[in-house]
Amino acid sequence: MLSRIRPADYCAPALIRALVIFAFATIIPETFAQNPIIVSATAAASRPRVVSAPKSPAGSLPIAAGEIEKRAFDLTNAAREKKGLPPLAWASELCAMARAHSESMVRRGFFSHVTPDGSRMTDRARAAGIAHFRALGENIAYNQGYDDPGGFAVENWMLSPGHRANILNPEFQESAIGVFVAADGTVYLTQEFIRR
Repeated sequence: MLSRIRPADYCAPALIRALVIFAFATIIPETFAQNPIIVSATAAASRPRVVSAPKSPAGSLPIAAGEIEKRAFDLTNAAREKKGLPPLAWASELCAMARAHSESMVRRGFFSHVTPDGSRMTDRARAAGIAHFRALGENIAYNQGYDDPGGFAVENWMLSPGHRANILNPEFQESAIGVFVAADGTVYLTQEFIRR
């Protein structure tokens, strides 16, 4: 699901130029085995950017959330708690995976759950050292011109049925958000969810 939201749609000041794009995907392996099936996915949207190789994900040390990541994570858990769902635990390896994907989208000039070389969410999870899972989900977004980009992303993910389904999925137990800010100030967010 891909949506474009204009600043006027959310009463943003007319002087702020804003750009917002969202997408989601959920993968739940059949009978919780090794063969994942895509439940929902999005069409890709391309934006021209300078192409360069992304940095590899962080090592095995715990990864703390940055300010935007923590804001989005806390709001995600607040939305779950309002629906009587348990909060998600922060997962460092999901953060490394999410940050790497956000940076890759900026540096390689694409906006999709699938990289230009064909790597899908499950491929990226395995590359981040996540070999076994029962369910895996992802929301992506980018926006520009907002004081609270993490809060704005979660607010708009909750307005989208597919994104909201990932956030409120009772199967998911852990999550993380990875942010990368482009040279022009555009904030890219990748939100990962997992049930092991």
